[in-house]
Amino acid sequence: MSVDGGAQRLKTEADEPGWEVDPDDDWGVAVVATVGRQLRLRREAVGMRAVELGAATGYGEDLIYKIESGKRIPRPEFLDKADDVLGADGLISAMKEDVAKVRYPKKVRDLAKMEERAVEIQLYDPLNIHGLLQTPEYARGLLLMRRPAYTKDEVERMAAGRMARQSIFQRDPAPEVSFVLEEWTLRRPLGGRMVLRPQLERLLEVGRLRNVELQVMPMDREEHAGLAGGIEVLKFDDGSAVGRSAAVANGRPVTEPKQLHILELRYGIIRAQALTPRESTAFIEQLLGET
Repeated sequence: MSVDGGAQRLKTEADEPGWEVDPDDDWGVAVVATVGRQLRLRREAVGMRAVELGAATGYGEDLIYKIESGKRIPRPEFLDKADDVLGADGLISAMKEDVAKVRYPKKVRDLAKMEERAVEIQLYDPLNIHGLLQTPEYARGLLLMRRPAYTKDEVERMAAGRMARQSIFQRDPAPEVSFVLEEWTLRRPLGGRMVLRPQLERLLEVGRLRNVELQVMPMDREEHAGLAGGIEVLKFDDGSAVGRSAAVANGRPVTEPKQLHILELRYGIIRAQALTPRESTAFIEQLLGET
């Protein structure tokens, strides 16, 4: 690829939705404003104009000004390039971690923080394949179906947040994670069959991880303990836990032992009623062959 072509590609990527700052996210606004201010101070210190920095990094001058004014979340690769061009010795690149978190909605960041701390996670979603298991295409497909509709920017931010949460599978030590999925969510081709097939392959991939147990609840079951709604329980290494379910405390997070016991009791029964992990793997493989 030519230099001009590479610069155009970067500029096009920079113009993509999903990189605007959420004005209601105070922490995110502060982080991006700080990064922008440091970038501008460094650029001015070396006597470089915004248009020159843009040319050197593949960004347009207007985007440089948006980043410096805290109106645009900079891409990680831009921070690396700017650090090199401005001779910042890693000071600008070092801000990548906080900047990356800003792109995700606040409630997603809060949930991800809890998942990062958890040593055991129990999850049952009766309506969709759980977000920790979704492919990017499946996640976008679900988000695009929401009414009233999300904006394109909101869809990209939320999908990116779901993908970021899946880093828990790379943790060391990894948490013990248990999923129970409804058969109908595996059969319904939301977003199209070309989206469903890689999603089923993703389930098989995650299900092979040593710390993951994935079970399917068949549609032909005559008894089902999960009709009251989804269940989420996170346990931490200090013995504490937090749970959530639409059937308990109106879906608010709960930490009281009595309410957690109810959630764990229901989840245990749901797991017992579902296919075993081995049977579930065979069932998903069968569905994949039919898709």
